[in-house]
Amino acid sequence: MAGFELTSDSLALPPGAWARTHRRRLRHDGRTVLALTQGAFRPYVFPLVTPAGFAVTSEAPADHPHHASLWIGADHVHALTPTAPGAVEEYTYNFYTDETFQGRAPGRLIERGCDGAADGEAFVIDQAIDWQGPGEWAAAAGRLVARERRVTRVALGPGHYRIDVASTLAAGEKAIRLGPTRHAYFNVRVADSLAVANGGRVQDDRGRDGGVAISGEGARRVDFSGPVGGGAWAGVTVIAEPIGDRVPSWFVSDWGVMTVGPFRAQALELEPEQDFTAHYTVIVHDGDAAAAGIDRL
Repeated sequence: MAGFELTSDSLALPPGAWARTHRRRLRHDGRTVLALTQGAFRPYVFPLVTPAGFAVTSEAPADHPHHASLWIGADHVHALTPTAPGAVEEYTYNFYTDETFQGRAPGRLIERGCDGAADGEAFVIDQAIDWQGPGEWAAAAGRLVARERRVTRVALGPGHYRIDVASTLAAGEKAIRLGPTRHAYFNVRVADSLAVANGGRVQDDRGRDGGVAISGEGARRVDFSGPVGGGAWAGVTVIAEPIGDRVPSWFVSDWGVMTVGPFRAQALELEPEQDFTAHYTVIVHDGDAAAAGIDRL
């Protein structure tokens, strides 16, 4: 489709200076839709804006600097490593925070490849991402714990953008166990103005309001909407698909985070080279959920 363009941001740095990371920006007819950022610890989507140009997510807020707008990650990732005949040790990693968390040093998600192309009325981005553990004894560069293929399809609609994400995570040479943990898997941190304390609203498809009522199992989708300036409202909806017999399990907070994943209460084990695929849809919209027609979409 003519009008889509995925390009790397160019920084006019002074001589001798260098950029620590990179950002690829997806534009349509010259207007930013979103950008892919490779941060120090993970790739993420920021900014994420509505068709009217309002930003609806937050990048590295002061209270949780590891909350990176729209990102994938997981705490309690266990590599099941044979150490002797019939014996297995667990190497436990944290791929969620940017610092050691509960004794687990942070690993990194590193983008190894990225392609983008138009697909009819949409644009598709295909990323290859390594889940690499922290440097440690006998693995100075970190152990390759898992590989991910992340395919993101972006489509335009009246008053909204639809972003479909398919994340396929495969164990590396060793089996892995994911969870149980509430710090996984698909995450969105909304802009501060959308928080309930600042006049925003969070609601699920069952009509339940507030993070306490929504968290747990039962919701198919959750929407955060709120004031974004000049009397306007905007928001972001996350829709989660079941994975086999695993229903989506949510952690939602009034202060602005939505996390949904398949192994909050029950661990998921993958044998070497085995994988699973999780599907999520994000609808970035102008107006509140009702005005945007989220139920219909």
